[in-house]
Amino acid sequence: MIMRWPALIALLLFPINSFAVINTQETLPLTQSFIGYAALAIFVGAYTLVMLEEHLSLRKSKPVLLAAGLIWALIGYVYSQQGQIHIAQAALEHNLLEYAELLLFLLVAMTYISAMEERRLFDSLQAWMVGKGFNYKSLFWLTGILAFFISPIADNLTTALLMCAVVMKVGAGNSKFINIACINIVAAANAGGAFSPFGDITTLMVWQAGYVSFSEFMPLFLPSVANYLVPAAIMSLFVPKTKPDIIHQHVELKRGARRIVVLFIITIATAVAFHAALHFPPVIGMMMGLAYLQFFGFFLRKTLKSSLQRKAAIAIANRDDNALKRLGSVVPFDVFRRVSHAEWDTLLFFYGVVMCVGGLSLLGYLGLVSEIMYSQWNATSANIMVGILSAIVDNIPVMFAVLTMEPSMSMGNWLLVTLTAGVGGSLLSIGSAAGVALMGAAHGKYTFFGHLKWTPVIAMGYAASIGLHLILNASLF
Repeated sequence: MIMRWPALIALLLFPINSFAVINTQETLPLTQSFIGYAALAIFVGAYTLVMLEEHLSLRKSKPVLLAAGLIWALIGYVYSQQGQIHIAQAALEHNLLEYAELLLFLLVAMTYISAMEERRLFDSLQAWMVGKGFNYKSLFWLTGILAFFISPIADNLTTALLMCAVVMKVGAGNSKFINIACINIVAAANAGGAFSPFGDITTLMVWQAGYVSFSEFMPLFLPSVANYLVPAAIMSLFVPKTKPDIIHQHVELKRGARRIVVLFIITIATAVAFHAALHFPPVIGMMMGLAYLQFFGFFLRKTLKSSLQRKAAIAIANRDDNALKRLGSVVPFDVFRRVSHAEWDTLLFFYGVVMCVGGLSLLGYLGLVSEIMYSQWNATSANIMVGILSAIVDNIPVMFAVLTMEPSMSMGNWLLVTLTAGVGGSLLSIGSAAGVALMGAAHGKYTFFGHLKWTPVIAMGYAASIGLHLILNASLF
């Protein structure tokens, strides 16, 4: 794995124009060939295993990594037989560049989130919510609203897991509340992530592809609010007003916790500046932001001894034995340990998806789909269907397929497909990373069929968000 890093970083040194999309007239017509059918079967088989991840306990990255290798082996074989291997090589390099940019961007974001978690910021928030003595209905709204507003920064998966931990702690023994609260959290986290480039991988993909700038996502805010509020208001009618037992827990933030939040905000600003002012990929700014965290980690390590001595003196003066014990468990901050705690299964799954979809594109299948959806249908209908597909297949491959098709659309329709791909996954528990993660975190309490019962209500929010976008942002179409 280590030997591949220089190659991935080196890909970023070449201008994107050097990896121009291959002219479809030069590619081989393989959609009705044995090779094409075999590649489709491999992809469908791999994705079936991905959707059965919860039941098989098989990490989702494994089948798509294998499928990507097999599909490109088939492509390489047929193109080499025809003496056109250079076309396949150029397409492969183009897809690797797409993945390299997103990999490094997500790696930095995940490292910051992991650092905040290690400094106990999320534990502190959780302890505050649990100890306030809210009733079930208040907790339902509080966890949902926090999920909506945290996910644009911390991503929908991390946010959903954090709020689920709160629900599981205060709702222990009340399976009905846990199920409906988890559905609310999934819907809120997905809706909140739809109007920010940092809220979901799909929004990040659209931003990095250059179809929507950072500020142009804001028209999606009110449609995203509607997507969350409509189902939440209906579901809240079925949440009891009784109070759970109050659990008081003291959580002390580790040194530098708040400063890491500030550094993360500065990192986001740096990425936006590189993209908006210099027209460079945002990943350059994110990697610069990783340097901020590394230097801060160096500072924390170098000043650890003096900090411990000062705190120990205060604890001894106050005769606080508990404080002394906590000081004995303090460990230096290590950035590379935080890097190792990134969601590598998700990152490798994303590699498999990018390469599989890229292979199917070269074989001609995405061209066929694009011809049907964006030529025979109108773009608005096609983009609404994208959201429904994302609930079944997962929004990452669906959005990457749309970007690979490169349909000619107005800004309003690019925002529409960003919205639908982001929130469409809420229709089913398996439709988003947040839903799949919560089925594991609240195993047996938040289930596929428990979520399915509320799908018609969530669909009302889906329709409301689309309708609001079409009305409020009509000038963008």
